[in-house]
Amino acid sequence: MEAIKEIVYKVIQDWAAKKKELGHDSPQALCERLFTKQELGHVQFGYLKKGTLSLRVDSSAWLYHLSLKKADLLAKLHHKSKTVIQDIRFYLGKVQ
Repeated sequence: MEAIKEIVYKVIQDWAAKKKELGHDSPQALCERLFTKQELGHVQFGYLKKGTLSLRVDSSAWLYHLSLKKADLLAKLHHKSKTVIQDIRFYLGKVQ
């Protein structure tokens, strides 16, 4: 039972350390700095894993629009962020 408690405690510490490390470069904060107010209404953070930022987009028109801006968005990310993001992937889904 103690081993499980130690594992859970370690996992929580690791999450807290990662959250603190990201600081203002959290995925949500990155999205707010990357997109215009209009775009933010159509985009939602999906996940950040292994250098890939995944974003949910509410329509195929916005998916196409943002895909055209992908290179520019990556350049902005590299300039404005400490977080290493190598790729952005857009996918269709319900944005809340």
